[in-house]
Amino acid sequence: MAKLLYEWDYSSYPGAKAYPNLFKPIDIGNLTVPNRIKYAATEENLNARDGFVTDSGVEYMRWRGRGVVGGLCFMQGVYMDEAAKGQGYVGQAGAWHDKYVPGLARIAEAIHAEKAVAGFQLMDCGRVGAVEVPEGHGPSTVPQRLRVFKPMKEMTNAEVKEMVKQHVDAARRGVEAGFDIMEISGIVGYLISNFISSYTNRRTDEYGGDIRGRMQSVVEIIQGVKDVCGPDIPVGIRLCSEELLDDVRGNTPEESMETYKIAEEAGVDYISVTLGWQESIYPVISRDIPMGNWTHLAKRAKENVKVPIQMAYRLFKPGLPDELIGKNELDIWEMCRPMIADPLMPKKVLEGKEDEIRHCVACNLCLARLFRDAPMTCYINPVCAHEAEPVFVAPPKADDEKEILIVGAGPAGLECAYVAAQRGHEVTVYDKRDEIGGTLNEAQNAPYGDDELWTCIDYQKVMCEKAGVEFKLGTEVTDDIIEDEMPDSVVLATGPVYTDIQGNDKVKVVNVLDVLGGRAQVGKKVVVWGNRKPGIGVSLHLAQKGVKTTLIGREKTAGFDVNPSFKWRYMIYLRQNGVMAYNDCMIEEVTETGIIVKTYDGYRFPVECDTIVLSDRQANESLKKTVQSEGIELFVVGDALVPRNLSSAVHDGYRIGMRI
Repeated sequence: MAKLLYEWDYSSYPGAKAYPNLFKPIDIGNLTVPNRIKYAATEENLNARDGFVTDSGVEYMRWRGRGVVGGLCFMQGVYMDEAAKGQGYVGQAGAWHDKYVPGLARIAEAIHAEKAVAGFQLMDCGRVGAVEVPEGHGPSTVPQRLRVFKPMKEMTNAEVKEMVKQHVDAARRGVEAGFDIMEISGIVGYLISNFISSYTNRRTDEYGGDIRGRMQSVVEIIQGVKDVCGPDIPVGIRLCSEELLDDVRGNTPEESMETYKIAEEAGVDYISVTLGWQESIYPVISRDIPMGNWTHLAKRAKENVKVPIQMAYRLFKPGLPDELIGKNELDIWEMCRPMIADPLMPKKVLEGKEDEIRHCVACNLCLARLFRDAPMTCYINPVCAHEAEPVFVAPPKADDEKEILIVGAGPAGLECAYVAAQRGHEVTVYDKRDEIGGTLNEAQNAPYGDDELWTCIDYQKVMCEKAGVEFKLGTEVTDDIIEDEMPDSVVLATGPVYTDIQGNDKVKVVNVLDVLGGRAQVGKKVVVWGNRKPGIGVSLHLAQKGVKTTLIGREKTAGFDVNPSFKWRYMIYLRQNGVMAYNDCMIEEVTETGIIVKTYDGYRFPVECDTIVLSDRQANESLKKTVQSEGIELFVVGDALVPRNLSSAVHDGYRIGMRI
């Protein structure tokens, strides 16, 4: 009979009634898990560079353990070789020596303290490893497609066998640390996937050749790990269902499904369905991919193996995974980024508080940070990576309750408003618009998934209402209002001002917000001035309507304010939609037929157009002098301070809400 570690009774919770399939138990091997929810192993770079666990890493995991309400909670994958060729992240936890066991045990204990099932993952990063050493290791020497990664050295037969032993030894340490379930990582270009793929495995010995040969090391790892885990600790594996490497002769989908069958034969207790490599040229998890896009892969896996199937990948809301589990097309709903954005997401679902969920916007800032050797942060969650700091997790009540006037109901102003109100301040938010949301009202209309950005405003609106924030919409704040109100503090969240260019009878000038909001019409040939994200968004918006669009900006590259893990998608979409981009340029003159562009080195050339769309932004200095002249405490946040992005607005607002 399967073992149940913790008793959970969900019957009285509204979420269990709304999503009955998510909150029913499942047996994985000889372990019973109370629900179908899993926080999947995710690197966060919060541990020390020598592989030791830190307080930040422990508290990060404690919050995710709390969030899964009795489900599976996996710590980040550990690297297992002393030479650190398998280490892919500077803050990755180590498990190549017994000295790491006490620190790892702290994470297991933190998860157990929340009555959740603690998961341990074995992860040699292989082709995307060697972050601290000159070269990595792999089955064959195949050149890297991405220059950020180190060259690979082909492993000898003896080194492959040592790699298998390293997995087994690290699994033993995970067991000693008190973890309840074991997982082998074979995804996205990590070492095991390197052995499995025909793209990176060119060997002719026992660990190469056909798909069974390429799976041989994986079979040995599974069997060795099963031996040290014993009958009571299930062993699972994450495997690619599709590599998306057809352009370099990677595995076929049929071969990938064969790996599932071989893993099941070897004794795994579950399989986590993944797809794509970091070298794949097709996007997988950014918001330009519709939610639920990959669910057919879970269904296909269910048709090929009998062990439980788990899956993440653009499943951000509970309705679809609940439906898939009910149809027997999925067994467990995995989450990484949704629980980076809100670690208590499943708990809020269970408690019927879905309106309080801070939803991930699939921007991949978390990944961009990791690949630049920085601690993880979240685009939309200012508390991420600060879980060990009580002032971030629960900003304390203010010593002196103040009257705070916030000018601007965009994301920066709203974030500041509810945080300050929760701390006991009396907060009033003004906006000249009749609606909240600021420039996101228009920005959400840009293509390729930008409508998901509005979830930020939905969340902030609810939090403001529950915190007692007062709104005065349709009211433009003037000097007189500030002088009449005389608040204790003023927060200027007014958004940016836009660079002005004078048009003429032949070439009209319009604002990006009016274009995206449908209030301004453009001609057949348009120049967009400003090559940051607003300019890219409106350029793609117009191009998809058949408008010939040219993007021109002062930045050296388009998308300077877009994180690199998403920016590459925009560059492809600009080309696919026929948008010509000129960077590091200025508009020197508006003529009767268009504009004259001046490059950074003084070269000039004409661009024909009948409309110029202004998206280039500057800081907003309005009202600052009035507030300062009255001796009122002043804060400036978001684009009003420095035009940046949604993430900066949210983080600015949260931090100022903490400080006042």
